[in-house]
Amino acid sequence: MYEGYETLKVVRHGGVVTVSFNRPEVKNATNARMHQELMRIFPEIGRDPEARVAILTGEGDCFSAGGDIKGMQKMLDDQARWIESMTEARDIVLGVVDLDIPVIAKVNGHAIGLGATLALFCDIVIAKDTAKIADPHVKVGLVAGDGGSVIWPALIGYAKAKRYLLTGDPITGAEAAEIGLVTEACPAGELDARVDTIAQQLAAGAAVAIRLTKRAVNMALRQQIDALIEAHLGFETLSHLSADHREAVNAFAEGRTPAFTGR
Repeated sequence: MYEGYETLKVVRHGGVVTVSFNRPEVKNATNARMHQELMRIFPEIGRDPEARVAILTGEGDCFSAGGDIKGMQKMLDDQARWIESMTEARDIVLGVVDLDIPVIAKVNGHAIGLGATLALFCDIVIAKDTAKIADPHVKVGLVAGDGGSVIWPALIGYAKAKRYLLTGDPITGAEAAEIGLVTEACPAGELDARVDTIAQQLAAGAAVAIRLTKRAVNMALRQQIDALIEAHLGFETLSHLSADHREAVNAFAEGRTPAFTGR
């Protein structure tokens, strides 16, 4: 098991499976290959009879910087690939939510865009206190449709969620813990030990009870995803077709500030 991955590093020790985003040279930004591997990894963990808990983290000093700007540029005129990426985003989120065993997000650095969304959909989120967490879809002219507009309000309520989703502004791990966006935050030097303690506790626990408790707690969230995600992805697709999105992607690629026109 766990063979053939290029953009993910997958290691199992005992009952603990650690999945690391493995593109540190680009701050673990997602690309087409990573999308495909993220769709594959969580169902594969679910088929592993020895797995008791999963940890999602990033290689290097970043959790995940979100979408790859070069990939966004390519998709500006490749609508078929865009539709594929939307379907993949839905399946990746559902892979985390539907995995029977608990998933711990070890946010060892910045978690941006889809990186933030995946972290927040995990069952327990332990963040470095200085890590930045943000869903800046609006800053590239997109709707936060890949799950962010579901999970942020579910965790911190509509008022606070709209504050961050409508601006794309970041929040630190420490601030996120204070408002309940993440489970807890700790200094970088304590992160590994804290996550390992929780992972070992879960791995040694009553597996059937833990799995069914996760399923019970996630039932309402799963219903929200089923009811909303297709519409949210549709809104993101509409924004993908906008002039503002094209301008934002080109501006970021060229190292300049985008000039939005509202179209």
